[in-house]
Amino acid sequence: MGNTQPTPPSSELRETGTLDIKDSRTSKSYSVKILEGGVEGDTAVRAMDFRQIKTSPDEFGLMTYDPAFMNTASCKSAITFIDGEKGILRYRGYPIEQLAEKSTFLEVAWLLRHGELPTQGEYDQWVHDITYHTYVHENIKTFLQGFRYDAHPMSMLCSAVAALSSFYPEAKQIHDPEQRNIAIVRLLAKLPTLAAFCYRHVKGLPFIYPDNDLSYVENFLSMVARMSESKYEANPVFVKALEILFILHADHEQNCSASAVRAVGSSQVDPFSAIAAGIAALYGPLHGGANEQVLRMIKEIGDKKNVAAFIENVKSGKGAKLMGFGHRVYKSYDPRAKIVKKLADEVFAQIGVDKDLEIALELERIALSDDYFVSRKLYPNVDFYTGLIYRSMAFPTDFFTVLFAVARTSGWLAQWEEMLNDKEQKIARPRQIYVGYGERPFKSKLTNHFPNAKKPAPAK
Repeated sequence: MGNTQPTPPSSELRETGTLDIKDSRTSKSYSVKILEGGVEGDTAVRAMDFRQIKTSPDEFGLMTYDPAFMNTASCKSAITFIDGEKGILRYRGYPIEQLAEKSTFLEVAWLLRHGELPTQGEYDQWVHDITYHTYVHENIKTFLQGFRYDAHPMSMLCSAVAALSSFYPEAKQIHDPEQRNIAIVRLLAKLPTLAAFCYRHVKGLPFIYPDNDLSYVENFLSMVARMSESKYEANPVFVKALEILFILHADHEQNCSASAVRAVGSSQVDPFSAIAAGIAALYGPLHGGANEQVLRMIKEIGDKKNVAAFIENVKSGKGAKLMGFGHRVYKSYDPRAKIVKKLADEVFAQIGVDKDLEIALELERIALSDDYFVSRKLYPNVDFYTGLIYRSMAFPTDFFTVLFAVARTSGWLAQWEEMLNDKEQKIARPRQIYVGYGERPFKSKLTNHFPNAKKPAPAK
C-alpha cells in the first residue's frame, strides 16, 4: 500500500442548526444560523446576522461587544490548532511533541506555509533558497549603526524589517505568487541576519556576515557569537536547544502579534511592513516580553533562601507577581513547557547550575507541589523555561524577544498568506460602541486663537 495523505478537511462552514432570538424591545423573533467548521467541530454564528435585529428600519442594527476579542473568531484558519483545556498544540494536524522531536525548523516553516510536509526535493530547494538570501544590503548596516549603543534590540529589529520594504518595492505585488514567494523566502532568510546584527550593535562588536556552509541555526549562532576564529563551531547542545525552541515558537494561532499581522496585512501592504507590525506587537511585555519578566523576577528574589518568602507574598497578594506560571490559553499544562523542561535539564547538565538557576528550580519545585498553585493550574509555562535556557546560552535578557520574533516570522508569514487567499477577508475594520458626547455647539475657550499673528496697531 502506498503512503497516501489524508484528504484535507473542508474550509467551508456547515449549517447545523439555528439560534432563535426574541427581542424583548420589539417582541420580534429572529433566526440565526449556527455554523460548524473543521474536524474539531467549532461552532459559531455570523456577527453580521445580528444586524437584522433593529428597533426601527433606520437603526444600524445589533452589534456584538467583545473587548480583546475573547470570544470572537476573526477568521477561518487551517494552520494551528490549540485546545487549552486539554493542553494540545498542533501545526497542520501534527502534534507539537512529534515535530519538536523529529523535525527541523525549516521543515516546520514549510509545513506551516504549505499545509503538508515537504518532499526531499522540496526541502532541499527551500533550504537552498533561504540560504541564498541570508545577506542584507550594506545600507542596512549603516541604518542599524544609526541607533544608540543602548537601543533595545526589538526596536532595532522592528525598524530594520520595516526598512526592508524600501529595498524590495516589488514586494508590494502581493497577489503575484512569484513575488509573494520571494518575499517570504527573503524574510525567513534575513531575520536571523538582522537579529544578529542588532545583537552585535548593542555589544559594540563588528557585524559578522552569514556563513552559508552552516545550517539555519548554526549560521545564526555564528553571526551572534563568532569572534576571531576562522570557522565557527557551535555547541551542539545549544544548536539542538535553539532548533527546538524555534519550532515551539513558530506559531500559536490568533494571538496578539498574529492578529496584528493579519489586520495590517488586510490593507494589502507589503509583507515586510506586515511582519514589522507583528514584531511591534510582540515587543509588549504581555506578549513576547514575558520570558524577560521571568529573569527580572529571579533577580528580584536574589537568593534561593528568599524563595519561600517570595511565594508567600504571591499567595497573600502583597505585591509580588509570579512570572512564567500559568497561561491565558492553556488551562492545564502548557504542552510546550513539557518539551522545554526536558531541554532545559539537558542544557543545565552541560553548563551547570548557578545561583539564579537554583532560584528558578526552587520556584519550580514549590509551584509543582504547593496546592495553592496546583489547584489554580499555575504550572510553569514555556516562558519560564525558555528564559532560563536563553540565559544559560549567554543571551542578554532584552534579546529574548528578538529570538522569539525570528521563530515566529514563519507563523506570521503563513497567517498573512492564508489571509490573502481567503476570499471572505476584507480590510480589518472593527466596530465601536460610541460613549462620547452627543452633538453640541462649538464655543472656543481660547482668548487668542492666533498667538503668533501680528497684533493690530492701537487706535490713535
